[in-house]
Amino acid sequence: MEKIDFKKSLPDLYKAPVDRFVSVDVPTLQFAKVDGRGDPNTAPTYKQAIEWLYSVSYAMKFAAKVPRGKNKGKDYVVPPLEALWWADDPADFVARRKDRWCWTVMIMAPEFVDRSLFEAAVEKSKKKLGMPPDSLRFERLEEGTALQILHIGSYDDEGLILARLHDEEMPSRGLTFAGPHHEIYLSDPRKTDPAKLRTILRQPVKGARKAKR
Repeated sequence: MEKIDFKKSLPDLYKAPVDRFVSVDVPTLQFAKVDGRGDPNTAPTYKQAIEWLYSVSYAMKFAAKVPRGKNKGKDYVVPPLEALWWADDPADFVARRKDRWCWTVMIMAPEFVDRSLFEAAVEKSKKKLGMPPDSLRFERLEEGTALQILHIGSYDDEGLILARLHDEEMPSRGLTFAGPHHEIYLSDPRKTDPAKLRTILRQPVKGARKAKR
């Protein structure tokens, strides 16, 4: 059975240059998601959310390998962890005031994984993790056009890149925000030196409205 690796089959979503922002058209994708708020380094809900996402995602992966009806079974590499980030005051995000952040952590699931597999994976995960977070869900995300760049280094060093994106890059292209800041974690922070972490920084965008004269 061939194992699908979405980092290879959807390369534009998981690759970007380190020296400039590039435009990408993001297709509508489905994710297992959990919401929360607070500093991801200290909030217990953040750790719980990630535990649940990985448990459910691997349960869906193994279930998808089993032939069911017309589905002959498919194997795939569980995609990287991703997260949407925002704050009531955008300056809190750029300034890294993490206790004021809101987030949605998520892991993509391929189209051949359906809701029944997600629900079965949740029930299986309950046996070892207890009750799931209230916001755990399976839904689609539409982002469309976005700008992205590859950041190599500590998460705390993202501030200057985001400031450049917000204050220079987007205005120069006549663009404004079309959704929350999106990060894709290509490295495992538990095993990787902070200086070598690889993270896709993505911002959905749309044309800015011109002021009426």
